[in-house]
Amino acid sequence: MKIAVAGGTGVTGRHVTGSVLAAGHTAVVLSRSAGIDLLDGHGLAAALRGVSVVIDVTNTTTARRARSVAFFGTVTRNLLEAEKQAGVGHHVALSIVGANRVDFGYYLGKRHQEELVLAGPVPGSVLRATQFHEFAGQLLDRVRGPVVLAPQMLSQPVAAAEAAAALVGLALAGPAGLAPELAGPQEFWMADLVRRVARARGQHRPVLAVRLPGAAGKAMAGGGQLPSGPGPRGVLTFDEWLAAGGATGPVPARTGPASTGPAGTGGAGR
Repeated sequence: MKIAVAGGTGVTGRHVTGSVLAAGHTAVVLSRSAGIDLLDGHGLAAALRGVSVVIDVTNTTTARRARSVAFFGTVTRNLLEAEKQAGVGHHVALSIVGANRVDFGYYLGKRHQEELVLAGPVPGSVLRATQFHEFAGQLLDRVRGPVVLAPQMLSQPVAAAEAAAALVGLALAGPAGLAPELAGPQEFWMADLVRRVARARGQHRPVLAVRLPGAAGKAMAGGGQLPSGPGPRGVLTFDEWLAAGGATGPVPARTGPASTGPAGTGGAGR
């Protein structure tokens, strides 16, 4: 089977491409480096010839509502239209747990993306996943000053490689609509994860937890980004991910499916 990966050169996209190949299928990377512009549709028609499924893991780092809605809306509409013309039978989109509950600018863009996919002309699946283990390091990378500010956020992080494997599993299983939410095995405060990544990198900058203003900040601090029901759970803990070198490099998924049981308790990067 030919599976296209939109955003295939990003953190998640590289894992998805690897999972597609490991499953014995052909991966087609949809990215600017491959001559495809998802914001204007250039190159899409040719790239989707013979493709059966598209997995969309494109991303933007903006926190502004207008930019997030515009990005995810434009990319999703371009993909769906090109897929319809090419006869693609399944569109799989990666979303984020809490997109339907937390009115944060980035999340509103993901919410718009979900609506387009679920009502679109191509049969679709949407997987909401929690923040990735990698997200703590991405937050650290974005701050250049002596003090790191991290959102006051409860999270149940999952390894990006496990999310990628779940996306490929959905792609092969057929359209499912809104799939059960994927999360990791333990809950943490995001600032604690950022501190641990900083220590693993030999950095000694203080990390301060800051509550974002308004209803969005209240929802983040109150568990709005935790899974709201049963669903698949990753098995790679944050400690194991760190021990495997996750703070400085990619960590592959473990062999075997994610657990479907309830999450444990122990205390997002795309």
